[in-house]
Amino acid sequence: MSEFILVDDNDGVRTIRFNRPDKKNALTRAMYSAAAEALESGQADKSVRVFIIAGAGGIFTAGNDIVDFMESPPRIGGGDMPPVERFMHALLGTTKPVIAAVDGLAIGIGVTMLLHCDIVYASKRASFKTPFVDLALAPEFGSSQVMPAFFGRVVAADLLMLGSTWNADRGLQTGLLTDVTDVDALDETAMAAARSMADKAPGAMRAAKALMQRPPEDLVERIKIEGTLFADLLQSEEFTEAATAFMERRKPNFAKFD
Repeated sequence: MSEFILVDDNDGVRTIRFNRPDKKNALTRAMYSAAAEALESGQADKSVRVFIIAGAGGIFTAGNDIVDFMESPPRIGGGDMPPVERFMHALLGTTKPVIAAVDGLAIGIGVTMLLHCDIVYASKRASFKTPFVDLALAPEFGSSQVMPAFFGRVVAADLLMLGSTWNADRGLQTGLLTDVTDVDALDETAMAAARSMADKAPGAMRAAKALMQRPPEDLVERIKIEGTLFADLLQSEEFTEAATAFMERRKPNFAKFD
């Protein structure tokens, strides 16, 4: 595990924090490997219900460390999997909720990884930039597909082609962010949401996430798929606990489920 990736488990929440503030939390191969390991092991650990991804020192991440990047340029999908691709697969592959807490700079993959998180909070001083074309590079991490789908093509082009910098208000307006908080409230807000998710039925949470990750399809077909999952969950022990708790006027306890 890299010293520049801090991992903390608390009440079912695993926080993965980029911890290289003197280099603006720029990501190295070792950091990608450590962050991927934290996601992979957390996915396999029944006690981990939710992930938070954050940065230390008032910075989310300035993206790839250019020196490290130039020493071994990654080739995604080309034979041996580079650490950055492993991180991408780990983030895409987790069935558990992922919350991002963005303070300060989010550059390059610091923005594109947010597209694959379920909830994104940002402080009022957060800023977002994808300078791929400015560096004579192409967009990455599926951003050329996901951003136009999220924001519309002409808005996505403001980031991916013009290379504009968005502030937190712009991020909230476009739908990149769930909410914007004061700087001092960011970590608390993210943790409160994570603990709330961790307390919910894990099977139902996985089902909701999986449904939202499905590609667009005929609406009638989607309704059928939802209906099948709904019927299956009606027969689950999780639902029995939820219904019993409702009738007993108490909070349901899903701690025994995984």
